[in-house]
Amino acid sequence: MIKYQVNNKISKNDLEQLYSSVGWFAYTNEMTNLTKAIDNSLLVITAWQDEKLVGLIRTVGDGYTILYIQDILVHPDFQNQKIGTTLMTMVLAKYPHIRQKVLLTEDAPNVRYFYEKFGFISCDKGNTVAFYKESEG
Repeated sequence: MIKYQVNNKISKNDLEQLYSSVGWFAYTNEMTNLTKAIDNSLLVITAWQDEKLVGLIRTVGDGYTILYIQDILVHPDFQNQKIGTTLMTMVLAKYPHIRQKVLLTEDAPNVRYFYEKFGFISCDKGNTVAFYKESEG
């Protein structure tokens, strides 16, 4: 049975194992930054199978006018079990009053489907434009 926790303390080891499991090594190469980012997020919801961290969603923003969904990830051994759906549903239920909900992700059919089922519209289909700038370092 999967248990969900809101804003609980997560060990560096648990974070590293989860982020590594999905290949997000840009995060795990800078674990100090990742732990600080988690600690300073607006909201973090985690999914646990017994003592194993199997999913996480984290948001940044002000909690009133903008919500940015920074990370949502589920360990590959636990994907396709509605964990990601539950995590997203929990976030959206907590902030129904926020008009602007934003995220940036890869362009793949299954990724598009996941976010579109929650009402997100891709900027290439709507009347908005998205910009981003990665650091050069």
